[in-house]
Amino acid sequence: MSGGDGAIRVVLVDDQALFRAGIRMVVDSQPDLEVVGEAADGREALAVVRAARPDVVLMDIRMPVMDGLAATAELLRDPDPPRVVMLTTFDLDEAAARAIRGGASGFLLKDADPEFLLAAIRTVHAGSAVIAASATRDLFARFADAAPRPVPPAYGGLTEREREIFALAARGLSNAEIAAREYLSEATVKTHISRILTKLALRDRVQLVVFAFEHGLA
Repeated sequence: MSGGDGAIRVVLVDDQALFRAGIRMVVDSQPDLEVVGEAADGREALAVVRAARPDVVLMDIRMPVMDGLAATAELLRDPDPPRVVMLTTFDLDEAAARAIRGGASGFLLKDADPEFLLAAIRTVHAGSAVIAASATRDLFARFADAAPRPVPPAYGGLTEREREIFALAARGLSNAEIAAREYLSEATVKTHISRILTKLALRDRVQLVVFAFEHGLA
């Protein structure tokens, strides 16, 4: 779902017009990124995202009419959905944890530095790392269920090498970091990660982190 010129297509969803304008300015200043739509609430977001077909959606959690959680759940049921990054005002936000469990690809603080915001959009689009890996792990350490769920049989289908890579990815390491640590090429790590995601029926790396926490494998 990339733009014709190869730019990463972004939709902004937030009920504050001024906040959207600021983010739009930052995103549109980059040659490889392009804002292709905006919405002020979740319901409007559904229409804008389905029309604009972005790669990445920046979605505020708390909005009138329909909140970001409901809108994200709805969008992720579409065929070939975009990656959704939740915007929140505080880092240990249970709603952000719920959204990520439901399939969002990460969360960002609304007061994040512009450089961090841009890096997060690129990271989520590339799928090679988790945005703010340590903050994401803290979020799940805080809101994971007390009793881990039983490990599904699919995990038993991973090879020994895949389990090693799974453990490193679950700690939030990027492909480059795993490659350096394991003396592998990044391409090899990428292949292992996509096999792991396929075998465990997980959508992306942040879902892998969630899986690890929920099954006591983190």
